[in-house]
Amino acid sequence: MSTTSTTDVTGPARPSVQPPTPWAFPAPSSDSLLDNGLRVLTYDVPGQYVISASLTVPLPLSTEPRAVEGIASLMASLLDEGTTSHTSEEFAALLERHGIAFSAGVNDGALMVDVDVPLRHLESALTLMAEALASPVFPVDEVRRLRMARLAEIEQERASAPHRAARELVATLWAPYERASRPTAGTADTVAVITREDIVDFHAERVGPEDAGLVISGALSGVDIEAVLRATFEQWRAPSHTPASRPLAPEVAANAARVIVVDRPGSVQSEIALGWSGPDRHAPGGWAPYPVIGYLLGGSPSARIDAVLREEKGFTYGMRSSFRPRRAGGLFLTTGSVRTDVTVESLETLTDILDPRGLTFTEDEVRAGVDFIAGIAPGRFATADAVAGEAVSLLLDNLPLDFTTTNREATMALTADDLTSAYAGIAPERWCIVVVGDAERFVHEVRDLGLGEVTVVAN
Repeated sequence: MSTTSTTDVTGPARPSVQPPTPWAFPAPSSDSLLDNGLRVLTYDVPGQYVISASLTVPLPLSTEPRAVEGIASLMASLLDEGTTSHTSEEFAALLERHGIAFSAGVNDGALMVDVDVPLRHLESALTLMAEALASPVFPVDEVRRLRMARLAEIEQERASAPHRAARELVATLWAPYERASRPTAGTADTVAVITREDIVDFHAERVGPEDAGLVISGALSGVDIEAVLRATFEQWRAPSHTPASRPLAPEVAANAARVIVVDRPGSVQSEIALGWSGPDRHAPGGWAPYPVIGYLLGGSPSARIDAVLREEKGFTYGMRSSFRPRRAGGLFLTTGSVRTDVTVESLETLTDILDPRGLTFTEDEVRAGVDFIAGIAPGRFATADAVAGEAVSLLLDNLPLDFTTTNREATMALTADDLTSAYAGIAPERWCIVVVGDAERFVHEVRDLGLGEVTVVAN
C-alpha cells in the first residue's frame, strides 16, 4: 500500500514594491565666472574616473547667413581638424595618446563640444578643447573633404524614408521664413558654396567665451580645478565675438494643417510623420506633464498608439510620440512606418487616438507614466556624462540648476486632469502630416479622410 503526500509549492511571498526614496539632481561643487565671461560648473561624482566636460556656446541657427546655411554644422565638425598649435594629424594623435573622446556639433540654438577623458589627463583634454575653440585653422583640404561628405550625406538622407519625412514635415509645419523650416546642417545648394573664408569669419563672429557655459563632471575630489582652468580656458579670448540674443519660438505656417504625400512608387511601406508645435521647458504651468504625455501616447510598446496599431491591428513594428523642446518653443512629433496597404486605416486610427476633443487620461495611466518618468531619473543621471549633459542644457536654456529636481517633484504630483488639460492646450484639431510612400495606392482615400488639403510631391 502506498501513500501520497502533498507539499506546499507556493514558495515565498513576492516582495512588495516600495515607493522610491527621495532623490535630487546633484548640486554643483563649484560655480564660477571666468574673466573672459565663461561660466564654469563642476560636479564631483565619486567613482566616475572618466571625466566628462561639456561646453555650450549659444548660437541660434538663425544667425547663419541664408546663402550658406549649414555653415555652423560644418564649422563644428572642423574644430578638431587642426589649430594654430597643432596640425590635424598632431591633434588627432594627442587625442589618441591621452584617451580623449572629442565631439562637436550644433543644435537649433547652440554649438556643443564634449570631451571624455581619464582623470589623469584632464588638463591635457581641456587644453585641447580650449585650443579647438579658440584657434582652429580650418585647413582648406579638410573643408573640402567635409563639405563633400556633407553633400553625400544629404543624398543618403533623401534616400531614407524617415529622414525624408522629417525634412518635409519641418518644411511644411514652420513658416518658410523660419530657420527651423530648413535642415540643421544645410541643403545641397547652401553647403556646396561654403568656403574656408566663410567659416573663418563665422567662427570669429559667433564663437567665444562670453555667455558660454562649461560643465566638468566626474571624480574631481582633490583636483585643483582653479589651476586647471587658469592653464586652459582662462586663456580663451575672442575679440570679434558677438554674443547671440535668445531666439524666439518659430512660427507655424499658415497652411501647416494639411497632408503632404512624398511619392515613392513601388514602396512596400509608408513612413508617417505627424506633428505640431509644442512647448519648451519654460512652458507656462511647467514642463512636467509633457514627457509623461509623450510616454503614454507613444513612448513604449504598451502606449496607446502601439496598443492599437501594433498589438491589436498588426500594422506596424512600432510608432513613437515625443515632445522635443527647443531653446524657444518645441515640437510634438509622432513617427513610424506601416504597411502600404493599411496606410489609410493607420492614418484614420492614429488621428482618432490623438484627437484632443476625445482624449482623456486615466489615473492608472498617469501613475504608470509618472512612475516610469520619475523613477528612471536616479539611474539616468548616475554617470558623469549624463550629469554634465543635463547641467550644460540647464545653462543653455537659462533654467535654475535645481530644475531637474523640482520638475521631477512636479511630475510625481501630476493628476489625470493635469495631463488632459496640458494635452488639450497644445494639440490641434488638424495636424501637419507627411506620408512617404506609393501615393497612387492610397492618396485618393486619404483625401476622403478629411484631414486637410492633400498635396503630392516628388521624392
